[in-house]
Amino acid sequence: MKQSILFDLDDTLIYCNKYFNLVLDQFADLMTEWFAPFAATRESIIDKHTEIDIAGVKIFGFQFDHFPRSFVDTYRYFGDLLGRPGSKDEEKRLWELGMSVYDHEVEPYPFMEETLETLTLQGHRLHLYTGGDPAIQRRKIERMNLERFFQDRIYVRVHKNTDALKEILREGRFDADRTWMIGNSLRTDVLPAVECGIHAIHMKREQEWTYNLLTIETPPRGALLTLTALSEVPPAIDDYLGIAKEPGV
Repeated sequence: MKQSILFDLDDTLIYCNKYFNLVLDQFADLMTEWFAPFAATRESIIDKHTEIDIAGVKIFGFQFDHFPRSFVDTYRYFGDLLGRPGSKDEEKRLWELGMSVYDHEVEPYPFMEETLETLTLQGHRLHLYTGGDPAIQRRKIERMNLERFFQDRIYVRVHKNTDALKEILREGRFDADRTWMIGNSLRTDVLPAVECGIHAIHMKREQEWTYNLLTIETPPRGALLTLTALSEVPPAIDDYLGIAKEPGV
């Protein structure tokens, strides 16, 4: 019963959102300092940034500069709205702050290595499917030495959606009945998996980006599980396969 298992990277195997949230807090502090005298609130700044950030992802995908660009675009929006003169130095400061999110050390989620080792020893074939700038994502992969688990089965896409997953599954000739997608994002991991007819495991995280949240209305063809720890993945797959092979199931 060897399975093909695709793992997402950010906030599935390694931490990501907490660093973006840290930098976003620093951005909100600066913007509040600059625009509070013009009647802008911290809440309104964060809400507008979220709107601009998500709109940018829909257009540009996970390009490395979409995050700092969203800071500058939010700054310009409030400048135009409230009549505060703009500053190239302030824009430069915001751009550098946005880019600083990529300077943080790569930190694995608990049981990352043990989970990948267990699945490998069980004979499953592991794949890594991640969204983002290829150079940045490859750097993270190298820092965690993840090639030893995934070898050349690594796919990096700027736009991570159902079409991208379909292409990977088609080119790799995956057997849908024996293929799993494991990730934290309902939008870019779980929904595409369900729409492609493969098994899906949602790794639910405490800190989740608004863009990743949605309601899945498509009926799953296979397993659709929700877990909170990587250590739960191997037994969950084992349990599902055990039930699936029982007579009459």
